[in-house]
Amino acid sequence: MAKIPVQFRLNNSDRATFAEAADNLLTTLRRGLNEFGPKYGCGQGACGVCTVLIDGEPQLACLTLTVACEGRHVETVSGMADGPNMHPLQNAFMDNFAAQCGFCTPGMLMAARALLDRNPNPTREDVVEAIAGNICRCTGYEPIIAAILAAAGARGEKRA
Repeated sequence: MAKIPVQFRLNNSDRATFAEAADNLLTTLRRGLNEFGPKYGCGQGACGVCTVLIDGEPQLACLTLTVACEGRHVETVSGMADGPNMHPLQNAFMDNFAAQCGFCTPGMLMAARALLDRNPNPTREDVVEAIAGNICRCTGYEPIIAAILAAAGARGEKRA
């Protein structure tokens, strides 16, 4: 099958690669571009561990065709930090013990980032809805919710 040239911005760096028409973004990121932040989980869009932001919106990399990313901005968890300085969400996850095994963490962080970028003052219900597509088998979700609210400055208080 013929390879198609694809160019997009990955974590604020212009990238070019070749992909087959049926290649998903997760495979291209991990195998083609050595970007291992998004994890491979179910491969069916049910677990959320491969969540990335495409033009600021959370998308499942396992269900997104690489060729659909032409000219777009793709952000992974690797692009959240500013040099040696972690993103406030990453600090909040650490401070609130929101990462136990860590497998779901990249997808959770990206879903939370999208939420806080569009709604800097979310309610608990907003957070629960934003992470609903991400499965965590270790934390019971409460530390994750607390971390996202802490990063937002809400400190877990219910907001109107």
